[in-house]
Amino acid sequence: MTVRDILHLAATRLANAGCDTPRLDAELLLMHVWHASRTELFTRAYEPLASDIQDTFEQLISRRARREPLAYITGEREFWSRPFRVTPDVLIPRPETEHMIEAVLSRFPDRHGHYRFCDIGTGSGCIAITLAAEYPHASVVATDISASALNVARDNAERLGTAARMSFRCADMLMALHRGEDGPFDAILSNPPYVTAAEMDGLEPELDAEPRHALTDEHDGLTFLTTIVNEAPAWLTETGYIMVETGPCGLPSLPPVLTLDEEVRDLAGHLRGAVYQRN
Repeated sequence: MTVRDILHLAATRLANAGCDTPRLDAELLLMHVWHASRTELFTRAYEPLASDIQDTFEQLISRRARREPLAYITGEREFWSRPFRVTPDVLIPRPETEHMIEAVLSRFPDRHGHYRFCDIGTGSGCIAITLAAEYPHASVVATDISASALNVARDNAERLGTAARMSFRCADMLMALHRGEDGPFDAILSNPPYVTAAEMDGLEPELDAEPRHALTDEHDGLTFLTTIVNEAPAWLTETGYIMVETGPCGLPSLPPVLTLDEEVRDLAGHLRGAVYQRN
């Protein structure tokens, strides 16, 4: 069969399985297997596909039809125009998380500043590593309760050339930080588990493949956000920032030491995060 025929059959199969973007998923998986560009998919559309490539492609389509996330199948997801390796040990980086990078860049415009940043619950390391890459003189501490997640983050830091200015700490939340060694930080960032227990059953099937502990606090979604806004100020500089991602659960009550600097909303007006500054 030709490339065109194979893509058509694969896209139809993924559509029947309920995938949101069946044609795009099929194209990306074929590009991954064939090591081809999207342009080649069109210019070579009427060529026959080698049987070994076709067999591997069909195996990956079967995985996607079972609603395994595309990023876990290819092992990679782009964040802030950089490729990050991902495994089922970490959440898949999402475009909406990039708002935190934008928030940092707007408040720390000097790209050559010797800043100190901290990323709580780093997962793949996408936030921490992006900051280390965008600020070549900054130091970044990345924490996670999962040793497996930190292994993925370390690997990404090595691949993207930021490991020399980063520290990786395995412990729960801010318990990973060391007095006298870490901080004070110019900014502490986190994309914590904020999905409520009640919301979990209504999520798309792909999320069943992602680490549950990184998605939900098994309660009202505010558990980790509350910990951050209450404990993180002690680790900030006098005018340091806390930046968090959130969702329908909203935001926690603020301690007196913090001021809400900005509520981050998406184009539809939905609350996506917040920026706080220490008083």
